[in-house]
Amino acid sequence: MTGQAEIKPLSVVILTHNEEVNLPACLASTRGLDCNVFVVDSGSSDRTVEIARSAGATVAVHPFEHYGAQRNWAMKNLGIETPWTLHLDADERLSPELRDSISRAIANPNGYDGFMVGKAVFFMGRQIRYGGIFPSWHLRLFKSGLGRCEDRLYDQHFVLDGKAGHLRGSLFDVIGSDLTSWTARHNRWSDMEVMEIQSQGSAADDQVQARIFGTSIERRRWYRNRLFYRLPPFSRGFLYFIWRYLVRLGFLDGKPGLIFHFLHSCWYRFLVDAKLYQSQIEREAGQLRTADSAGSNEPHPQAAMVKEPERAP
Repeated sequence: MTGQAEIKPLSVVILTHNEEVNLPACLASTRGLDCNVFVVDSGSSDRTVEIARSAGATVAVHPFEHYGAQRNWAMKNLGIETPWTLHLDADERLSPELRDSISRAIANPNGYDGFMVGKAVFFMGRQIRYGGIFPSWHLRLFKSGLGRCEDRLYDQHFVLDGKAGHLRGSLFDVIGSDLTSWTARHNRWSDMEVMEIQSQGSAADDQVQARIFGTSIERRRWYRNRLFYRLPPFSRGFLYFIWRYLVRLGFLDGKPGLIFHFLHSCWYRFLVDAKLYQSQIEREAGQLRTADSAGSNEPHPQAAMVKEPERAP
């Protein structure tokens, strides 16, 4: 870490990795806030760290495990002394209205310990307004020491020890990467979701609880755990796409919306199901090989049909 941050009302924590394209706009959107800015980088090979330091941000470098672990490391190790903390990703920007709402909220929280912000997704230059995507509420602003991120491989959210309100304005999530990069990133996330599903997750107190009558995040967790995952594999991605694109009017988002909703709800969900199925047949093949080795030196004919899984480089 470099530099000594001045104590102010708010600290902004931004996670980065090779974000020289996105980081300048993210940093610019925080101007007007009376804040310290911390950038936690996970080994960028581009100009990300240089850009952050040039903008006056305090930079820390820490190896990336997953988002939850990185955010919790930041809160524990950055030496944040401000009363409030705001968490951002490098491809996110504060709208002027949200920036003003944050300033008012930390000056007069009205009994709230944290605040939810509404995310607005921009894809191929267009805001995705339909399909149940906008607004997507996330807890990002809270009193320092009262929030923590779930220790999950996928779908991590912040958990608050206290009462949360909602802020006016939008958090712009600008997807600026090309489809090759976007699908590659979601391919990696599908691996993490498969591992999370197979571990059966956790319902501990430090996790977002699945409640149909809870917060918007708790309701999403309930729908995913108690409804979506109970639908037949390989069909649920198609059903989810129909729900978002037709029932929730995703078709009104035009061609960018068609691409986004199909890839996000159908392709990605089908990929997760395919990897779950692949994992199942690999386990079954392993059991067959174990049984065969215990009873015979000859391989089982079904075991020979299953190839060893390819390993990612």
